[in-house]
Amino acid sequence: MLKKSLIILSLSVSAMAQRRVLLGDWPDQRGPNRDGVSLEKNLPEKWSLQGENLLWRVPYGGRSAPVVMGNHLYVQNPSGRGAEEQERVMCLDPDTGKVIWEYKFNIFQSDAPAHRVGWASPAVDTETGNVYAFGVGATLVALSKDGKLLWSRSVGEEFGAFTTHGGRTMSPLIDGDLVIVSSPVSTWGTMANRSHRFIAMNKKTGDIVWISTPGGRPYDTAYGAPMIATIGGQRLLICGIGDGGVYAMKPQTGEKVWGIVIAKRGINTGVAVMGNTVIISHGDENLDSTDMGMVAAIDGSQKGEIKTFKWKFEGFLGGFSSPIVDGDRVYQIENGSRMVAFDVVTGKQLWKQQLGTVQKAPPVLADGKIYVGTESGKFFILKPHSDRAEILSEVEMPNSKYSCCSAEEGPEQILAGSAVSHGRVFFVSSDAVYAIGPKKAAALKGTAIDEPAEKGEGAPAYLQVEPTELVLNPGQTVKLHARLFDDKGRFLREDNSATWSLTGLKGTVAGGSFTVSNDPTQAGLIVATSGALKGEARARVIHPLPWTETFDEIPDGGAPAGWVNATAGKFTVVTLNDQKVLQKAPDETLFSRIRMFIGPTDWSNYTFEGDVRVNMKRRQMGDIGLTAQRYTLALYGNEQKLKIEPWEPEIQRTVSVPFEWKPDAWYRLKLRVENMPDGKVRARGKAWPVGQAEPADWMIEKIDPIGNKEGAPGIFAAAPFGLYLDNLKLTAN
Repeated sequence: MLKKSLIILSLSVSAMAQRRVLLGDWPDQRGPNRDGVSLEKNLPEKWSLQGENLLWRVPYGGRSAPVVMGNHLYVQNPSGRGAEEQERVMCLDPDTGKVIWEYKFNIFQSDAPAHRVGWASPAVDTETGNVYAFGVGATLVALSKDGKLLWSRSVGEEFGAFTTHGGRTMSPLIDGDLVIVSSPVSTWGTMANRSHRFIAMNKKTGDIVWISTPGGRPYDTAYGAPMIATIGGQRLLICGIGDGGVYAMKPQTGEKVWGIVIAKRGINTGVAVMGNTVIISHGDENLDSTDMGMVAAIDGSQKGEIKTFKWKFEGFLGGFSSPIVDGDRVYQIENGSRMVAFDVVTGKQLWKQQLGTVQKAPPVLADGKIYVGTESGKFFILKPHSDRAEILSEVEMPNSKYSCCSAEEGPEQILAGSAVSHGRVFFVSSDAVYAIGPKKAAALKGTAIDEPAEKGEGAPAYLQVEPTELVLNPGQTVKLHARLFDDKGRFLREDNSATWSLTGLKGTVAGGSFTVSNDPTQAGLIVATSGALKGEARARVIHPLPWTETFDEIPDGGAPAGWVNATAGKFTVVTLNDQKVLQKAPDETLFSRIRMFIGPTDWSNYTFEGDVRVNMKRRQMGDIGLTAQRYTLALYGNEQKLKIEPWEPEIQRTVSVPFEWKPDAWYRLKLRVENMPDGKVRARGKAWPVGQAEPADWMIEKIDPIGNKEGAPGIFAAAPFGLYLDNLKLTAN
């Protein structure tokens, strides 16, 4: 559910507006054109830690790239350590490095560890100056250029985002009135299966405009940099994802145009485009050979499933650093930190240059020079030639003393690309932000990008219903819009004469206004029809508090409507000893461990209790917990402990007490979370065998000074041999 800091009326997004980026601005992690290339001139060709061309260094390390807009430089990084760690967006003065403002937000109900926080880079909207950041726990925040929260969405709770120990998180992309993020998610209904999906939101309101599922089931999370390019007159959003494929979609509708699967793991590199040629790469197992890794060229003007290559070079471990195009050459850096130049047309290798031993950061091309740092702890300025790379500057970073990334034994690591702005180059190491270049910013005129507004034409070819994903209350009325697009995904008009119908929902709908019936716990579709075209929005209706669920009204094999991750987690109603219960079926796959969410993200100050029972096999016992307001009260089987956890991998946030409990027996869990007058949050829990009296006192308590003030109720399960739940009860405190 959308969290807004102020009331904003739902607005239908308009046509794709003009995109204009001033020369000197770097609003995206890969620059104005999202291709790692700058048009600026007279940039530094050498610098030193002793002061030559070193403008400033400030101790705000991270693993993502900086972005620049006007006189603001933005970075995303972790703040604090242990029990106080949060994710942070910082705004710095590019002249001095001084902090202008910072905004911190919590990581919660995520498996991403502390040393992976701040993986994604922020993106700046060139129209408004607003800043968008997608956190490692799949929270998207929209901030004003003054650092005020405009709105936020918890993709982790709303969509069941898969946030793993790897922490890989894609950076947001802004296109017209949309801000687009992506993640492996599994929700309910037609999107109950886990897939790497793209989610586009109205950048001003946070309303969800479209959701796209271009590929198949992901192997892993991924963080390939998305880009938008026009090929053959068609604007395309191109990105690699977690299923090992690279896909192109229409940016304003999410419609898939083409796709090609190239690897047996997720894709973590961006693409490069020259004309119709798209350069793609990966560093994992190929589909048709035993060689690891590949760089290749495909024809991006095709449609459907692409099967052929213009050229390909297997055995190239291009798993992390994205390619850049320089005229008729493309440069990419292998995982082992060796830069290789290829001919764009033929794929012929032209030269190689060793930079270090480990590589994540992509290169940036500017002023005929390449700027790039290595994970080995060096920053290079190179001058590429047709037959070689000339090293202009090679600076070894100082030894790490306070790393964002738990690597304080050697030189500061550089894991992301640089930003070029007004004659200066900015980059982030594991320990600090660096600025190299002149004290006085270069005065620049003109634009780096000046794309005219797109205007749709011709017959309608696609019908979009917006907003397209809704969490509603019984009796609530919401206004939807039927929006028509042409065959290139360009907006034509809103169709006020569309007809509307409901599938699986109870209520009334007319003229785009849907009023929910008073029946709670339902989920379904709101369908618009315009001529031969159909579009739909998905809505789930949440039972208000108080809420008791005994599963008695649900047939065996069914599941409560609209519960996020219920299908992926194999939760279904069964009859156990003549009693209707919710079972998580035995599952020794990745899905044996899952978080299911059953309510809206804006609930606060409530109590969640329920009966739980866990199976045991091979002397291994599962874990089960109830979640309220982003805190989980969990019984751990093998550990025989009762814990309260807001963010499980950060163990300093966890409190625990011994608790002996048995498999194949019912226990009652009760969790109460309260926002306290002093701004802290208190979570208290207790557990006892079903059939015995409830203990008078709370058994476990956590006082959180940086507490989660709201959050969805849910279930945490880690049970390869299955578990059961029954008699769930939610009440306001």
